[in-house]
Order: sequence, then structure tokens, then C-alpha cells
Amino acid sequence: MQEALKEAQKAADKKEVPIGAVIVIGNKIIARGYNLKETSANPTAHAEIIAIKKASKKLGKWRLLNSTIYVTLEPCLMCMGALIQARVTRLVFGCYDPKAGACGSVYDVSNDKRLNHRIEVTPGVMAAQCERILKEFFKSLRSMQNI
Repeated sequence: MQEALKEAQKAADKKEVPIGAVIVIGNKIIARGYNLKETSANPTAHAEIIAIKKASKKLGKWRLLNSTIYVTLEPCLMCMGALIQARVTRLVFGCYDPKAGACGSVYDVSNDKRLNHRIEVTPGVMAAQCERILKEFFKSLRSMQNI
């Protein structure tokens, strides 16, 4: 999760919502990503999607079997759909997203038996640190808007 937080900081440095992700196979990071929605003017440029694309390109296949993704914030529906499609084995996330989370907060598709793949989920890893970077970002953003 430390590495995902480093990715989140890269997003914050670009004035993007600070969410970071890393994908690991066999204790080796194979891909990294952070939010780039504003920079790329692309609503799908979430940290998870960027990391999945990089991992697939690196491996030369779309199935990310035996992989774990570490994300600083609970994934949204779009990202959970992509994780399921990519056959990611395990998801570890920091803090819950009570407005858009798809692993228990608003929805829970990680273990939906109607889907063809399930993802093992470990929530709350370094939750305080993951929450802190988000809160600081939005606090800073609000103070800049009040100028």
C-alpha cells in the first residue's frame, strides 16, 4: 500500500484526486497507476484502469491471473468491472468510498455470484493514511476556491 500511496501523491502533485494503484504478481510490482481524469480529460482515467492497461500491456495478455491490486480508495463500479474482466485475484484497498464504492459501501460486486469471477477483498489497509491524503487534497482545493 505504501507504493500505491506514492502513486496517489503523484496524482495530488498534478492537482488530480489523489488515488493510486499498483498491481503485484509474485511479490513484484508489474504496473502502477494514478488518477489522470483532469489531465487527460478522460472520465475513465482512474488509477485502477491505468494500472490494468499497463499490466496487460507488460504481460501481453488481458488476464491478470494470480495478481493483487493495491488501491488507496475502494474502487467504483467501473473499476470493479474492469478488475473482474481482467480476472484480478485479489484487491487490497485503503479507505472506503461511501459515495461510489463498489466493494461494500454503495455496491458489492466483488463477490456477486451472478458474475463469472470473484475477487478476494481486503479492506482497510493503511486506511488512515489513505483517507488523510484525500482529506488534505479536498481541504486544499476548498481553500483555493475561497480565495
